[in-house]
Amino acid sequence: MTASSPAAIPAPAGPWLFSRTIDLWTFGGSAALSLLLLAIGWRLGILHSDSPEWTWIACVLLVDVAHVYATGFRVYFDRDELRRRPGLYYGVPLAAFGLGWAVHSESPAMYWRLLAYLAVLHFIRQQYGWVMLYRARAGETDTWGRRLDAATIYIATLHPLACWHASLPRRFDWLIAGDFAALPAWAADVTDVLWAGLLPAYFLRSLVRGVRFRFWNPGKDLVVATTALLWYLGIVVLNSDFAFTVTNVLIHGIPYLVLLYLYWTRSTSGQGRSVWSSAIIFLSTVWLLAYVEELLWDRGVWREREHLFTRQAVGNPGGVLAPLLGVPQLTHYILDGFLWKRRTNRRFNDEFAAPDEGFASRLSRDASMATAAELPHAGSSSRDDR
Repeated sequence: MTASSPAAIPAPAGPWLFSRTIDLWTFGGSAALSLLLLAIGWRLGILHSDSPEWTWIACVLLVDVAHVYATGFRVYFDRDELRRRPGLYYGVPLAAFGLGWAVHSESPAMYWRLLAYLAVLHFIRQQYGWVMLYRARAGETDTWGRRLDAATIYIATLHPLACWHASLPRRFDWLIAGDFAALPAWAADVTDVLWAGLLPAYFLRSLVRGVRFRFWNPGKDLVVATTALLWYLGIVVLNSDFAFTVTNVLIHGIPYLVLLYLYWTRSTSGQGRSVWSSAIIFLSTVWLLAYVEELLWDRGVWREREHLFTRQAVGNPGGVLAPLLGVPQLTHYILDGFLWKRRTNRRFNDEFAAPDEGFASRLSRDASMATAAELPHAGSSSRDDR
């Protein structure tokens, strides 16, 4: 990468989304940071407690809330992109506010429940999306492999959630107390069987393909392994707001921030700056917007952190602030389902999902040693579209 052009990041050699180094730091590094924070929490005696202020600032404010505003660099700070689909990009926030206000006016509890489950769906689908992108990058098109990959990443998230729903109340919540509805205990028993079967099957298949046929997809394996480990640790094994926050937020928000940063710096609007100036612009923008949002939440709704914001209260006529401040979050959730479709975003497909030519060539040669069920063929498949 040159100092004058952040867009000059070389294409990854092999089935990596960004590059070997960036991928490992992004997915492995965020997971390692989560585990490090768990160790620090244990050492400080807060592992089974609510999140202290420094955790809220580092994980919630600077990562979780900030990554929502990174969508702006993909859409709202890009005039060309805004002109491409104005109906979608202006209509979604307006609809999010209108529907949110309508629901919140009738039942604040229902509003928070719906928002929580939309967030859960977004978190699950993002992990699924990474797995599908790694499949595309490696040229995996086999049907049974796709089904196993999808089932494994889904159960890695759904089983901890089933355990959570089957053991309410817990010492932590997704958004606010009571936002989840209870499930019977047998729901967790069912997902436990699937979890115990699918994860070993996935990694056994990965090991066999690697050892026998020299086909490895380490990025995909890393996403599946870290998702399964941290969701299980943070939700099932441990039972505290601190543990849930550090295991859930970082592996979700950091990879998304990296994706948006790289996508922006490689675009026309993001070129022509040094690496450092681009990083400063990107992070300072999302952090400032995150701070302003949390200031409004705190001074208008929660009234919990005046030492971080201000003592000046913000008016909240008719309870309008909650649905209004929920708009960035809802817009992020909804647009994420449109922005990263490889069939409709050719640039995204070419830069982050198209099979690596050299890797695909070797895969094609090695395919002669295996059956179609054992080893995927090189190519791309619209069925793996995120």
